[in-house]
Amino acid sequence: MTALTGKTALVTGASKGIGRAVAERLAADGARVGVHYNSSDGAAKEVVAAIEAAGGQAFLVQAELGVAGDAAALWAEFDRHADGLDILVNNAGAGLLGPIEGVQEEAFDKLIAVNVKSLFFVIQQGLTRLRDGGRIINVSSATTRIAMPNVVAYSLSKGAANTLTLTLAEALAPRGITVNAIAPGIIDTDFNPWLAYPQMRAAAESWSAFGRTGTPADVAGIAAFLASGEAGWVSGQVIDASGASSLGNGPAPKG
Repeated sequence: MTALTGKTALVTGASKGIGRAVAERLAADGARVGVHYNSSDGAAKEVVAAIEAAGGQAFLVQAELGVAGDAAALWAEFDRHADGLDILVNNAGAGLLGPIEGVQEEAFDKLIAVNVKSLFFVIQQGLTRLRDGGRIINVSSATTRIAMPNVVAYSLSKGAANTLTLTLAEALAPRGITVNAIAPGIIDTDFNPWLAYPQMRAAAESWSAFGRTGTPADVAGIAAFLASGEAGWVSGQVIDASGASSLGNGPAPKG
């Protein structure tokens, strides 16, 4: 496929899981992809190697998010490899388990630093690189729609991403830039290690109308559409990618 030929993309948190699948899909569609990672050097290099082995183009972008100066460091590294950007996929994020009574302030601050503050400033500083007609895709969560008390702080941080998506869609429309979010449900990655337990996997599968958990490829397909020219009339949307979980025909998750 060549839908994205000539485009440059950056995918944050691209060394594994959803981020890796998105990076590989955008590269397969013709984009030259910046593979961002924090500390998983070996895994990130594997992603670049896989993309290149399939005939695509990719480069590494290392930067720790959630610390002072993170956005500036990320873009400085990006600028070493590219002179502009067409597609920004903000996938990097942190998780935090626990009901409101159990959330500690230090852990909460770290979560917000990664999922909200770095997201805001990566986009802010990326706007000088992002070409008119570009795409911003934020990875949110279905927990902004489905009440899951055991991930309350995480859900709050993703709710902020949804609001930012809506607001930026309005602000950036004069430049022809679309801004959308994808809200995955339970995806079979190491972000959800509890899926290794058969009883918990069965429960997760029962939440979806399709009777299974999602895969990174399920999310990557949506990202590829939003990144394409076919999605130029779609902006300010949160696309549910939960496999129609908890729509009323099955048990709702309790957290």
